[in-house]
Amino acid sequence: MSTTFSNNILYYNKFMNLNDELVVNIEKISNLGTGIAKVDGLVIFVENACPGDEVKVKITKLTKTYANATVLDVIKPSIHRIKPFCAMQNVCGACQIQFVDYDYQLEMKRQIVEDSLKSIGGFDIEVPRPIPSPDNKVYRHKIQYPISQTKVSKRLLAGYYKPQSHEIVNIKHCPIQPEVCDKIIEFIRDEAQNYGVSGYDEKKHAGDLRHVVLRVSTYNKKVLVTLVINSNKVFKRFADFAKAIFDNFEDVIGVCANLNSKRTNVILSDKTECIYGEDYVEEKILDKVFRIGSNTFFQVNPKSAENIFAYVKDEVSKHDAPTVLDAYAGIATFGIVVSDVAGEVVSVEANSDSIENAKDVLKLNNISNVELHSADTTKYLQSVKRKFDVTILDPPRKGCTKESLDETLKHTKKEIIYVSCNPATLARDLKYLCEKGCKIKSVQPFDMFCHTYHVETVVVLGV
Repeated sequence: MSTTFSNNILYYNKFMNLNDELVVNIEKISNLGTGIAKVDGLVIFVENACPGDEVKVKITKLTKTYANATVLDVIKPSIHRIKPFCAMQNVCGACQIQFVDYDYQLEMKRQIVEDSLKSIGGFDIEVPRPIPSPDNKVYRHKIQYPISQTKVSKRLLAGYYKPQSHEIVNIKHCPIQPEVCDKIIEFIRDEAQNYGVSGYDEKKHAGDLRHVVLRVSTYNKKVLVTLVINSNKVFKRFADFAKAIFDNFEDVIGVCANLNSKRTNVILSDKTECIYGEDYVEEKILDKVFRIGSNTFFQVNPKSAENIFAYVKDEVSKHDAPTVLDAYAGIATFGIVVSDVAGEVVSVEANSDSIENAKDVLKLNNISNVELHSADTTKYLQSVKRKFDVTILDPPRKGCTKESLDETLKHTKKEIIYVSCNPATLARDLKYLCEKGCKIKSVQPFDMFCHTYHVETVVVLGV
């Protein structure tokens, strides 16, 4: 077997080694956003690579079935490769594919969904392009910045983690979030020490401020600030600092403290205290107003989320006053949005705090045909005999269990609408449902997280 060299770069070698450098052509994108190249049948996953790129790479991991690599040089860029609009893109882990033009990002995400459905689910389906986000800058309205501090000057650092690390990139300006977020974070960085508030040392589990979480309303532009504190109580220095934030920003509607003293990677504990102002911001989806607190699950891109809710509502409206099951309901957003085209809605959510939030939202919007249950979806369905015309499934990234899918089938008469944030688990669950007799009627991706490999997908199945 021959080996070809050019300029001391290895182009082809069956016996590849770790740290080898070689030139490859990126053929497509993986479901985790890495470029895919192949050498002698070996799949190489390449970070920061775009389909169509010819790149010099270095092998960073090697197994019998695949390799990982990083780009050393872009020899011939793809026609879709562009200059990122954020100067921090190369070091910040938030926007993995910002170096790809937005139109082609949509094509990449379409391909991710289609490939997952085919390789995991066995479906030969032509998937349409994702519905684009109305905004692909200043679209992110939930910000979660980890906080640390330098060893010598004790200066606070706030930003996102570098890829595959817990090293914080200190971000002064982020173009995918509202400008007020930059100003609030800068104030926190500059003023925390004046109030005796230190940054968190993850290795030592020491220091005060672990994270800052911001919720910004697209509806009225108000901001809810949550300080995640390594403490079991709100000491005076925290309260004084919270008051300073509240007083210095007209748009800040409230400042809360989330008390998280556990050695954990979980950002928010279940204990939050409102220190000043309100403990929620209001957000509007279609014609419904929601209240979003520190711990409330709600989409980070409300305008794109509105496209999804409108799509699901339109599908539900095709039925005549249907009974609807809203499973994995969170604060019952889907149930509330479709309530005026449904005869009756039953929203089921395991988190009791979310159900209490949903009760307030029902009152706020004068909705009387939504029934709320604080329960695990599978256990709730096992406990009732009623059937629903339409079931909306909106599970977490891990998807549904076989038990929950079996119960869904038993209790659904006409249609299942599956809303997914993970193409892999979506494909797995669709395969199971179709093996049980369901038929896929439509597939539609949506771009919720611009400049990342994440994609939301809505699938309608006939039962």
